Amino acid sequence: MLDASLPFKRNFLNRNGHKLHYINEGQGEPVVMVHGNPSWSFYYRNLVSALSEKHQCIVPDHIGTGLSDKPDDAGYDYTLKNRIDDLEALLDSLNVKENITLVVHDWGGMIGMGYAARYPERIKRLVFLNTAAFHLPDSKPFPLALRICRDTALGTVLVRGFNAFSSAASYVGVKRKPMAKEVRRAYVAPFNSWANRISTLRFVQDIPLKPGDRNYQLVSDIEASLAQFTKVPTLICWGLQDFVFDKHFLQVWREKMPHAQIHEFADCGHYILEDAKDEVIGHIQDFMAQSAE
Repeated sequence: MLDASLPFKRNFLNRNGHKLHYINEGQGEPVVMVHGNPSWSFYYRNLVSALSEKHQCIVPDHIGTGLSDKPDDAGYDYTLKNRIDDLEALLDSLNVKENITLVVHDWGGMIGMGYAARYPERIKRLVFLNTAAFHLPDSKPFPLALRICRDTALGTVLVRGFNAFSSAASYVGVKRKPMAKEVRRAYVAPFNSWANRISTLRFVQDIPLKPGDRNYQLVSDIEASLAQFTKVPTLICWGLQDFVFDKHFLQVWREKMPHAQIHEFADCGHYILEDAKDEVIGHIQDFMAQSAE
C-alpha cells in the first residue's frame, strides 16, 4: 500500500547512513514542498502533478516518515536543527540554490523557514498552508491532546502503540468530507509499528514551549528572520477549522507578512490540500503566474 500510493519515481539521498526519500519531478524553477507531522510527501501528490509540467518539484520525506528510513534514537537525533540540515543537504545535492518557491505545511513551516533563514537570497516565493514559523501565539492555549502526547507516558503508548496521532489526524484533519478509505490508509501506512512511529512522537516532543526547551532559541531566531521576507511574494491558504493551526496562528501571519495574499477556508481543516485541493492548487498556480518575473 505504501509504495503504490505515490505515483512518482523513487529517489534517495544518503544522510549519514540513512536513506532520505524524495520526489524530484519536472523541470524548470524549483518548487520545494516541505511536509509536517504526521504526514509525508504523499500530502503533496496532487500539487506535484499540477506543477511539474513547468517546474522542478522537490518533496522530501523527513527521516522517520514516508519512504525514508526510520532509525531509532541512537541512529538519528529527531530535532528541528537536523531536519533543517537534511533539507539543506538535499537541495545542495540537487544544486538547487536559487529562485526557490517554498511550500510549507505544519512542521514544514519551521523546517522550511529554518532553511530560508540560512539562505534568504535563494527564496523567490513563499506558500504557507496551516503552519507556523514562530512560537505558540500568546492567545492560543497549547492543545490538551498535544500536551498528552508531548509530556506523558500515556501519550507515548497512544502514539507509538496505537498510532493514535496519525490515525486521528486522518479523521479530524479534514472537514468538508471524510477522506476516502484508500487515502486515509496511505497517510497512516508509513507508521505501521512501534519502531516506525518514532518520528511521529519525537516531532510532538520537540515542540518548544518555554525558554530552556531544546530548539526554543532556534525557533526564536527563525521567527526573527521573517522580517527578511516582507518583500518576497507570499501566499497563505488556511483551513480555519484546524484544531492547532487556527485563527490565532493566521493572525500572527497577518502581522508578520502583511503583504501576503490570504485565502481563508471556513469549512476546511488541517489537511487543506485534501479538503480544498482544486481551489488551493488553483490559487498556487495563479500566484506563481502573477509573480513569474
